[in-house]
Amino acid sequence: MQNSERERAAKIFSLLKKQYPNAKIALESNNPFQLLIATILSAQCTDDRVNLVTKTLFKKYKKPKDFISVDAVELEKDIFSTGFYKQKAKSIKECCQKMISDHSGEVPQDFDALVSLPGVGRKTASVIMGNAFGVPAIAVDTHVKRLSNLLGFIKSDDPEKIEKRLKELLPEKDWIISGHLLMSHGRKICVARRPKCEECLLGDYCPSFGIHDSKNDVSKVKTKKPKNKN
Repeated sequence: MQNSERERAAKIFSLLKKQYPNAKIALESNNPFQLLIATILSAQCTDDRVNLVTKTLFKKYKKPKDFISVDAVELEKDIFSTGFYKQKAKSIKECCQKMISDHSGEVPQDFDALVSLPGVGRKTASVIMGNAFGVPAIAVDTHVKRLSNLLGFIKSDDPEKIEKRLKELLPEKDWIISGHLLMSHGRKICVARRPKCEECLLGDYCPSFGIHDSKNDVSKVKTKKPKNKN
């Protein structure tokens, strides 16, 4: 990999750090277990909606055994507004059961162990490792995937390839914050259907500046050569 690629990435994330000095995970939680449940609920759902649901949910369910003992229909009703509630309720119950049988009811502090839990994929495991345990990790959500392509870091919609590429470009100390920065920028400026390029501070470093693909297909994003800046 050419140093210029890392230098451009470093400049981009330096600017994003200044733009979003308080960037952090949007999901609200008080411990690793709550964050795990919230992240499972966040699939195909906004963080704001999840936070609204968990505000009440975590008062009712405090430990894995609480989710296991409740009737599935009742749990489905409690998480209904997050969408896909039947599958999420099933995943949460099975996840909690495996935590109790394999990890004494605790959230494992190991990536592979996390991924082995029902309802937990690489993104969720990365969220937990980075934000609950402080272990360097990059969670690739829709914003991270889209912006990684638009910024010219990669041309792929494969989350694992994107994760690997970002880890190649960025120092380990920036892995956790990088996801939060891209998410913040994706929500506020580089909006999916109507990107606000005229307000973007990354114009000189973004190969997609001023160019928008209406179908929002990251594999077909047209790019232009970014300006070189020192």
